[in-house]
Amino acid sequence: MWAMLQTLNDEVPKYRDQISSPGLMVFPKPVSALEYSFSMSNRESYQGYIDELKKFLKPYATEEQKNLKPCHNDMLFVQEGPVYDACQFPIALLEACSGVNDPDFGYSSGRPCILVKMNRIIGLKPLGRPMIDCSTKDENITLSTYPPNGDIALKYFPYYGKKLHASYLQPLVAVQVDLGASSTPKEVTVECKIIGSPNLKNHDDRDKFLGRVVFKITMRAK
Repeated sequence: MWAMLQTLNDEVPKYRDQISSPGLMVFPKPVSALEYSFSMSNRESYQGYIDELKKFLKPYATEEQKNLKPCHNDMLFVQEGPVYDACQFPIALLEACSGVNDPDFGYSSGRPCILVKMNRIIGLKPLGRPMIDCSTKDENITLSTYPPNGDIALKYFPYYGKKLHASYLQPLVAVQVDLGASSTPKEVTVECKIIGSPNLKNHDDRDKFLGRVVFKITMRAK
């Protein structure tokens, strides 16, 4: 037993889950399953979403990132240690969904914002140009993604683990769903998936969340 313990690395797990591609998560967290429901005329119906988005984005505030590295190139940020830097993720990249100019994140105007992020995988090095693409089958609904095209810069990879990379900030993509400003009830299903990187999967019959996520938004009349 003592001999086995000597082979363990306190900084990087020796045995990790055999997951080569990340899943996707959305914020704010839906109340049930992957469904959001709110009414523009009832602030209480979406105040919880706003509060959670503000809490989630707090580490992304400019002041909170002052000790992070302002990475200017867009290549994989491979590091040898012993110190591991983390790149800044400017909140301005989320544009209309940053909460800076619109503290309601679009909910009060019928244009709710949903944040999408990839799960962390230690050592992951995406190939190509990874993006998160969001779409809906409803032709009357307009989707906007920030950064443009759902771009995920390579400079945020690889991730070296919670202990070595304590200050690491995950790159985010925001999708803004324009349901319109009328009080007419609307319901839309949105699918977001990873594209542009040949070593990141977005389809697996055994894991429906691998590389993709599907959520529904319902805007009620009251």
